Amino acid sequence: MKLLRPGTTSAGTERPGEFPYTRGISPEPGVWIMGQYGGFGTPAETNARFRSLLDAGLTGFSVALDLPTQMGIDSDDPRATGEVGKVGVAIDTFADIETLMEGIPLEQISQVRTTANAIGYVWAAMFIALAEKRSVDPNAFGMFIQNDVLKEYIARGTQIFPPAPSLRLAVDVLEHTARNIPRWTPLAMSGYHIRESGSDAAQEIAFTFANAIAYLDATVGRGVSIDAVAPSLFTFLSCNIEFVREIAKFRAARRVWAKLMRGRYAPSDPRSEQLRIFVFTAGSSLTAQQPLNNIVRTTVEALAAGLAGVQTMHVCAYDEAVGVPTESAATLALRAQQVIAYETGVTEFVDPLGGAAALEELTDELETEIIELLAEIEDRGGALACIESGWFQHQLADAAYRQAREVETGERTVVGVNKFVAPTEPIDVFRVDPAAEGRQVESLQEVRARRSSREVEAALAEVARSARAEENVIPACVDAVKAYATVGEIVGQLKEVFGAWRPTQTF
Repeated sequence: MKLLRPGTTSAGTERPGEFPYTRGISPEPGVWIMGQYGGFGTPAETNARFRSLLDAGLTGFSVALDLPTQMGIDSDDPRATGEVGKVGVAIDTFADIETLMEGIPLEQISQVRTTANAIGYVWAAMFIALAEKRSVDPNAFGMFIQNDVLKEYIARGTQIFPPAPSLRLAVDVLEHTARNIPRWTPLAMSGYHIRESGSDAAQEIAFTFANAIAYLDATVGRGVSIDAVAPSLFTFLSCNIEFVREIAKFRAARRVWAKLMRGRYAPSDPRSEQLRIFVFTAGSSLTAQQPLNNIVRTTVEALAAGLAGVQTMHVCAYDEAVGVPTESAATLALRAQQVIAYETGVTEFVDPLGGAAALEELTDELETEIIELLAEIEDRGGALACIESGWFQHQLADAAYRQAREVETGERTVVGVNKFVAPTEPIDVFRVDPAAEGRQVESLQEVRARRSSREVEAALAEVARSARAEENVIPACVDAVKAYATVGEIVGQLKEVFGAWRPTQTF
């Protein structure tokens, strides 16, 4: 592992905005980008929710996709029955993107984020096509594509193809945006789902950075300069309820990333060494019991992230333990961010807790743990090898079991669950209109009926050809999207080339 040794920099003498950026990537304080996670039912319903949140002061938003879309399955596929629009919005064709973004000026949005991972290349193609149709330069707005398919094998399970071709498709997005749309974020290195699956803080960062190494090695291997891609990247991390430890985690992550980049890639641009952090408060800390307690939990987590100097933040709504958040709960979560940012004075300082003995000690400890884990992963052959052997998954399973046992035995207190238990008052729960699935299927079939079958077939054939020829698939996918090929049809062509994922490990 080409990484500078831990403990070589003292945060006590380090200043914000200086390598290795423990205390922050900028010397100037400021307010993070505020976003809320949303998406349900049909594109029209989600569009109405987003426009409401924009009116409430949102500067960016995250598009939750339903499971069929994430898996590359069309809404009228029998496998999608009962899941269309349930945990996110259904996106089948370019027509859905047009509806989703209707009335939303692209140039006024700081970030559009999405859960597209196994279909990150399709999502990129959708918004490239939208920009072209509106005659807008794609660089005029911010697109934030999660595109971290490797973590799907580790923590979520929405992977489609085997790991190697999945990595290749993710890198197609990185290469295309680095060369053509440098303002976009083509990868959010996602530790959030790893943490939600049971990891501790050090595992969250180490596993995430190991995946990042796989993406960057492959991208640089295509002749893309590290300075053309690294400054555009974000990492997507959880902020858990362990207040001081989580602040230390973000500080240690910045330090390790800076040393990793310098030691492995020797960039010329200092921005390549600066870790930009998008934080999501921990969904796993939410409880269905006494759900109003979740308001306290998420506010504490948001304050920790604010003190740690993150660049973008989402705060979970208190009712997400029982379903998709109601509009009022989502607005309240946004207000929590706004109160912290504009009323507490937190944003007047950079790393205001830096120098505190406990925080500095925890930062050093976590740095050491993360580096040791990264070295072990490299010794095991890197991220792809650890996915294929099941090592990552075994580590998370063990960690999740330990945490569950701690809650069951009372070693870990969860208020309202294993201590201070009281009857739970019912709350209003958001329910997706059950007729929404039928409307989405009908809309999809209308698109199929009015599009040109000849254009679709030709565009899909080019997707398959470019994949077989080991060319970047993004241009072909843009043409397929503009012909109104469905997500399922594009994925189907690539399955013919790459095959489908079949797990080799069971737990």
